[in-house]
Amino acid sequence: MGFFARWRIHKQVAAHSQVEVSEKDGVRRMHLGTDTVQSAMRVNDPFALEVSYTRSMMAFLLFHPDPRDCLMVGLGGGSTAKWVYQHLPAARTAVVELNPEVVRIARAYFHVPVDNERLRVTIGDGAQYVEKHPESCDVLMVDGYDEVAQAEALTTPMFYASCRAALKPHGVLVVNLWGSDKRYQEYVDLISTNFDGVYLCLPAEQRGNVIVFGFERSPNMPKWDELRAKARRLEAQYGLEFVRFAEGFRQLNLHNDKRLLV
Repeated sequence: MGFFARWRIHKQVAAHSQVEVSEKDGVRRMHLGTDTVQSAMRVNDPFALEVSYTRSMMAFLLFHPDPRDCLMVGLGGGSTAKWVYQHLPAARTAVVELNPEVVRIARAYFHVPVDNERLRVTIGDGAQYVEKHPESCDVLMVDGYDEVAQAEALTTPMFYASCRAALKPHGVLVVNLWGSDKRYQEYVDLISTNFDGVYLCLPAEQRGNVIVFGFERSPNMPKWDELRAKARRLEAQYGLEFVRFAEGFRQLNLHNDKRLLV
């Protein structure tokens, strides 16, 4: 912890949990018991996506541009929840977070809104919540890490089967994975199995993170020129690097010169 101790502005130690907040150069960060940054927010732009992998998670909009119900497992500092709240006003978002202290800190230091008709945060087990809510969401975003790894309950065959069941027709699963995790390929294979091989991987600009998208139904092998056109429109609308996202799908997925083969 010494590396950021001089910039620490909050430390809370509860039963089996330590949540710290640091701030440097206008960026506020959440840490869960280690130096690892769990979430980051630019203080003068609290609803922006400061960390590149969270921006890459929004690439689902290339395939599902108008979601009505979003479900998120893992709150952290609330970056993705706040962005959806700010930029997708027609969407309702439910967030499930296991650690009540994370929720408290997210609201006290990271500008996460209080519960209302468009955003609701539930303290509980994300895997159990997903299992109990079939066909409940257009987009399911999973970003559930503790101090050292992805929560074990979010890595099982049963969990990914529940994710598929939780999606409405044409829904999209969005999972943040660490490419350096020794079980990375196992997780990708689980997504592939439970989504009948209809998935895509997108390397985030931030080295090490890979975002995996599982599709309830095939997006019908989009042509590159159509995908680029969508990306340009979304980039103009939201200010995120959608053109880079579209091109990034070339790296880890089957494709030919004309289309993405998914």
